Amino acid sequence: METDGELPVTILSGSLGAGKTTLLNHLLSNAGDRTLAVLVNDMGEVNVDAELVAEGSELELDDGVAELSNGCICCELQDDLETAVVRLARDRSFDHLIVESSGISEPAPVARLFTTESRVAALYDVDTLVTVLDTPAFLEAFAGEGTPQRRGTEDDRPLSDLLVEQVEVSNVVLLNKADLCTDAELEEATELVNALQPDAETIRTEFAAVDPDQLLGAGLFDPSRVNDLPGWKRALEAADDDHGHETTATHDEHRHGGDTHHDEHHGHHHPDEVYGVTSFVYRRRRPFHPDRFAAFLEDLPPAIVRAKGTAWIADNDMRVAIAQAGPSIRATAQGPWIASLPEIERDMYRSNRPDLEWHDEHGDRRTELVFIGTDYDESALRSALEDALVTDEEWYASLEGPFPDEQNADVVVREP
Repeated sequence: METDGELPVTILSGSLGAGKTTLLNHLLSNAGDRTLAVLVNDMGEVNVDAELVAEGSELELDDGVAELSNGCICCELQDDLETAVVRLARDRSFDHLIVESSGISEPAPVARLFTTESRVAALYDVDTLVTVLDTPAFLEAFAGEGTPQRRGTEDDRPLSDLLVEQVEVSNVVLLNKADLCTDAELEEATELVNALQPDAETIRTEFAAVDPDQLLGAGLFDPSRVNDLPGWKRALEAADDDHGHETTATHDEHRHGGDTHHDEHHGHHHPDEVYGVTSFVYRRRRPFHPDRFAAFLEDLPPAIVRAKGTAWIADNDMRVAIAQAGPSIRATAQGPWIASLPEIERDMYRSNRPDLEWHDEHGDRRTELVFIGTDYDESALRSALEDALVTDEEWYASLEGPFPDEQNADVVVREP
């Protein structure tokens, strides 16, 4: 929604072939009284309808910008994004900007450009984040077999990783190619989207045909929540706040070094009873045996759509971030546990983070994982997680495993 003269921006994302270009053409054809500017990453991959181009059947670029017959413009991202959008605001007259992020990139960094303190944020106001899904491919990406790899980048993460990242920050998700799906498949896709992003509006489309008012001027983006939208973060917060969903029967006691340690609460949450999607949170202040935890992740059932969080791995000073999306699981060393730092540095970090939960013996070391899915056996998963923890005898043993132990190092725990 335009405020104080700022230009509204709709950001489109979606994998290659999902229908973003078809959607762009649809929006241009049905712009009505709006004058649109469309910024795309690679004009070579875009086929703007010839009838919308001012002259001829081919898109003729003038410094990367083409005037379209309906008064709109379409431009190629030849410069960096910040330079391009500032130039557009200065040199062109339009009512609404549509930015198409690359099919192999995530929309969140684009949104941050428009919301952080910068010359761009002063000119534009993010309106809505839209993800276009090739619904059959979306379902296939979580089937566990034959998941296609993302192409055109050195990062060869599977498609399921990218789809999750695009959906998790969306305000609107188009379940495109709905005509190629059964009603049951469309319900399944809706459930998956709802698990990843509970607030997203899902719209079933054929050939990306959607009412432009649902994407332009909808005013659905909230900059204060850009980092708090995903379903896995909701589940963590719910486990903290809604004690009525805790499964306190699993609060077993474990002894180590003569002391008694209680498990932290294990939260259980129902994001949406209508869709049958549930989540649970597993928290422990006992490290995982690296090999047994890796085996647990490799055997994670297909019913788990998303797993996310931080794991404490035995004999490893790094906070290891776990990110699972469908069949793909990656582990990244985010940085050292504060408790593992020299005393002076540790005290400095703690003084700057007064809300940091701190255990007298283990400091900030703990596991905090969220699991989201449908029709999974929560009891079996909890039991398997407990079995993956170190025993008292293993606690201080020298243990090796597949998890990274250098900051920013990244490993694939399970490939599709």
